[in-house]
Amino acid sequence: MTGPALSIVSYNIRKAVGTDRRRDPHRILSVLKEAQADIVILQEADLRLGQRPSALPRDRIGDTGLSAVAVATSAVSLGWHGNAILVRPDWAVRSVDRITLPGLEPRGAVAAVVATPAGPLCVIGAHLGLLRRSRQSQQHTLVEWVAGREEMPTLIAGDLNEWSARRGLGPLAQVFDLHSPGHSFHARWRLAPLDRIGLSRGLSLDRIDMLDTAMTRAASDHLPIRAGVRLEARG
Repeated sequence: MTGPALSIVSYNIRKAVGTDRRRDPHRILSVLKEAQADIVILQEADLRLGQRPSALPRDRIGDTGLSAVAVATSAVSLGWHGNAILVRPDWAVRSVDRITLPGLEPRGAVAAVVATPAGPLCVIGAHLGLLRRSRQSQQHTLVEWVAGREEMPTLIAGDLNEWSARRGLGPLAQVFDLHSPGHSFHARWRLAPLDRIGLSRGLSLDRIDMLDTAMTRAASDHLPIRAGVRLEARG
């Protein structure tokens, strides 16, 4: 292995609307600051209406110790189709891609190649559809996108919207080892393992858990999931 494990967090922030039905972006920022992650993958990071403005104050993102990757196509958005990536400000981002996903709902994924101290890492953030047929097509699209970049260690994370712990993610499982720390949705009632992290060859899982505190149970209907990920040394 090369160096310490990278700390990765994936979090569906539900547009900063908490389980108390209050929209409180500063509560989300506090969760992210306390997580002290190297890379954060967000879902539902933008509002739905109009130009889809960021659900978090863009001028306060730096308070988390992270910087927003430029995945948005709008000056007021934080993400694309609600997907956003935050990284340590001292880690360079070499490239950004937006991946259009098929299905009845408008969906997309974002990808960034991040220059970590252990080597380059491709990070994909995704929020898959509510219908299993759509999710299957979306997974195939993601697998095809990754197929042309197999030499790059790749991590995918997000709200994959699959309620089953045993089936439904077969296409992604062909490329990624998929991991879940348990039922991260609903934050208060623990109904399903919707949030997952997947690792390609060249990556290994050091640990995985959920950030389960009074604040995270209030801040969103999903709990943030956190993983320690190592890049394997290349021979």
